[in-house]
Amino acid sequence: MDQYSKGLLTFIQEHPSVYHVIEGQRRKLTEAGYAPLSESRQWKLQEGGKYFVTRNDSALIAFRIPRRSFRGFMIMASHSDSPVLKIKENPEITVDGKYTKLNVELYGGALLGPWFDRPLSVAGRVLVRTDSRISSKLLNIPRDLVLIPSLAIHMDRTANEGRALKVQKDMLPLYGLAGDMSFPDLIAAEAGVPAESIVSYDLFVYNRQAPSVWGAAGEFLSSPRLDDLQCVYSSLCGFLESTDADSIPVHVVFDNEEVGSMTKQGAASSFLKDVLERIAEELGLSRGEYREKLAQSFMLSADNAHALHPNYPEKCDPVNRPVLGGGVVLKQSGNQKYATDAVSAAVVRMLAEKAGVRLQVFTNHSDIPGGSTLGNISSQQVAVKTADVGIAQLAMHSPYETCGAADTAELVKLAKMLYSSSLSEKEDGIEIITPRFPIE
Repeated sequence: MDQYSKGLLTFIQEHPSVYHVIEGQRRKLTEAGYAPLSESRQWKLQEGGKYFVTRNDSALIAFRIPRRSFRGFMIMASHSDSPVLKIKENPEITVDGKYTKLNVELYGGALLGPWFDRPLSVAGRVLVRTDSRISSKLLNIPRDLVLIPSLAIHMDRTANEGRALKVQKDMLPLYGLAGDMSFPDLIAAEAGVPAESIVSYDLFVYNRQAPSVWGAAGEFLSSPRLDDLQCVYSSLCGFLESTDADSIPVHVVFDNEEVGSMTKQGAASSFLKDVLERIAEELGLSRGEYREKLAQSFMLSADNAHALHPNYPEKCDPVNRPVLGGGVVLKQSGNQKYATDAVSAAVVRMLAEKAGVRLQVFTNHSDIPGGSTLGNISSQQVAVKTADVGIAQLAMHSPYETCGAADTAELVKLAKMLYSSSLSEKEDGIEIITPRFPIE
């Protein structure tokens, strides 16, 4: 297993919620010399400076300024969230005075069946009051805490014939015996604060099953939250390992993609637009000059793709059928659910060729429409040339997903090449300026 696959597995295990993902990225960037910025404070950007800014503690944008004079922005965007079960307020439900279960609701379009009979726990953030101040604390309970038990086959003889699962009925996790420590008291104890000081929380149930590398030759990798932490991790690695070019590299992690991105920290928000405009203002660009930079900018919208399923090959396009271990997937859609067009596809192919990255293509089966991604949503705020890419996987939106073990390294190489390159608009086309030496 290569270093990036090992790093990915560690990254996923150490970051069980969107807030942990952003805090982990914050630490990595700080260690690499990137300075934190605040949206509520004035920015003073310098040539050669390295910076990052967060929003809602669940979205992040990092960038560096190799020189004040630059061609455009080279951007890679991914998202921190995955389909999950969110714990409601007043979460305890007592059953016959014997058991306590937790009241949850569904976040995102999850596959519900695989959540049963797995070791689960709780992570997220709690909001704590101290006098007139409210502060946020990360919370992760690093032990098997809850479980959603299946109903025995003896009590439902039709269980294997397919039935609709209802979140309010079927998906409530068993927490303990009636009379055990209450859930609010447990959360307060784990957070190290008095229970009465907690004023609110965003807490989620997550799968604690450890990632696994398996297959005849160890070619497969299964893990929780591959979609989209695999792209988040690959983008950060490529960003930190890239070389300076004539453009400003921008690493973007949005939140809330799984519920439509229509939040202040989602791809449809002004977050990316606000950051790019502030960079331009700080560097003394006029509005016209800023628009010129956008015309010479490029975005990789990075979100995982569906692989050819061994038991359901008929669900895939007859020709464009990505496989696990086949390299980075370039995603295309005639109805523009993906932002890739002929121009952006050509740019990706040239970057991949330069980086020695294997590419495969995904298109939806024409009778099975797919969902949209970050690229076409964010373009409503920041209109730049964009292509959708990702890594092929099986069981998307399951709490335990599968990909090719070697594919993370391929996406890291593509990200590194993107961040190390520039685009230049010419009268007769687009010049792609890549490093003159190989990027290792």
